[in-house]
Amino acid sequence: MDNMNPDTVAVQGAHFIGGRYVAADHAMEVRRPSDNQVYAGLPVADAAMVDRAVQDAWTAFKTSNWARQAPRDRARVLRKWAQLIEADIATLAPIESVGSTRPIRDAVRWDVPFTAEGIRFFAEFADKVGGDVAATRSDTLGMTIAEPYGVIAAIAPWNFPLVMASWKIAPALAAGNAVVLKPSELTPFSALRLAELAIAAGMPPGIFNVIQGNGHETGDALVRHPRIAKVTFTGSTRTGAAIMAACAESGTKPVTLELGGKSPQLVFADAPDLDKTARMVAAAITGNAGQVCVAGSRLIVERSVAEQLVAGIGAAFATLRPGHTWHPDTTLPPIIRPADAARIDGMVQRTLQAGARLVTGGRLLPVTGEGGYYAPTILMGVDAGMEAVRDEIFGPVLTVQVFDDDDEALALGDHPSYGLAAGVHTANLNRALRFAHQLEAGTVWVNRYGRTDDFVIPTGGFKRSGMGKDLGRQAYEANLRFKSVLIDFALPV
Repeated sequence: MDNMNPDTVAVQGAHFIGGRYVAADHAMEVRRPSDNQVYAGLPVADAAMVDRAVQDAWTAFKTSNWARQAPRDRARVLRKWAQLIEADIATLAPIESVGSTRPIRDAVRWDVPFTAEGIRFFAEFADKVGGDVAATRSDTLGMTIAEPYGVIAAIAPWNFPLVMASWKIAPALAAGNAVVLKPSELTPFSALRLAELAIAAGMPPGIFNVIQGNGHETGDALVRHPRIAKVTFTGSTRTGAAIMAACAESGTKPVTLELGGKSPQLVFADAPDLDKTARMVAAAITGNAGQVCVAGSRLIVERSVAEQLVAGIGAAFATLRPGHTWHPDTTLPPIIRPADAARIDGMVQRTLQAGARLVTGGRLLPVTGEGGYYAPTILMGVDAGMEAVRDEIFGPVLTVQVFDDDDEALALGDHPSYGLAAGVHTANLNRALRFAHQLEAGTVWVNRYGRTDDFVIPTGGFKRSGMGKDLGRQAYEANLRFKSVLIDFALPV
């Protein structure tokens, strides 16, 4: 796709309900992050449209054979869906790239294949995970029966639109639920193509619906709907707290929340390969221009190797090529909106004013068009009270703190609010295991930073970084409710 023309990428500005597109008046503009140009319009689902989508999903759940059919048959539809997604890469990847921060090269090589493979992974749980027979008296049979909840509300973020949507919908559908998905209003269109392909794969109409809109109107109406049995959300900590409150007020619904992070990367002097570690640390804060929940935004490094490591990270930053997402050589994509690029710069400048030292970056980048781009930035001389260390930035900004011993490293590594992920780079196995146990983070990577291309390891945070898990068996089981049954064999005399 070396000659991708963003102006020729066609999208549908509509909802997808009951197996077909539902047109509505466009209430908002959708802009391309790369150049801030309006390229489509989008409807905003009001409470009535949300009710239509949820009721349609509920009817499909109750009347179709989706939840009641043999689990292997449900898995077969999901595998066919994954196959169609992979075959549709020439359509899906440009839709994903032009309207998001995902470079076309990454969308082709990773986002679309990863989405398809994730659906395959969860499809295999359909006939392999269920209830259990309990150990009870010989004249009774005790068991737990696994059942789908019914209709699950999924709210996906804008930073990885396809992948994050699949993390929500794939385990829910594999477990037999119906799903109403609200993608981000900033990146709404690839989810619609997923829904089209689901119907082509044989999924009953209404089992997977997509509604468009903003959070305060559409999202709030969705999570409060009485037919919604569970909510799964990835996004900011503030929005996650609002969703929890809405669920409590409208029916005490369970929630899965993957929220913000200020993840540390702890590098010890005995790290196996310091040059490789420098490249790894750099990639962990500049991938998707730092717009990643698990971005390794806090470098905590042993004093004796700090200067060498920071120099290596700066060298890696210098190789990045900012540009539009449709350019095949772009390796530093735009910030999602110019206003967010300005917000990032404001946080950096205030941290510098508080006494931090700028090593590199710290400025907006001039790129053709009106998009927002930010230079990969390193800040040293920081402390825990400074804004760039304390708060999630969601941009390519790395703070650096140094330590002299393990206790100091551990104290610096833990954040008072967030606990999403952490990286530990050391050749000392005892130290690695000790830190893996003691760091308050939902995921700890050792001598690496980031997930592999499998799905068996769950992801999710501690503290204000969320609750529950995406990926792994835990994500599948979170979409089931378990009923206890006790049968007495004894007959009355």
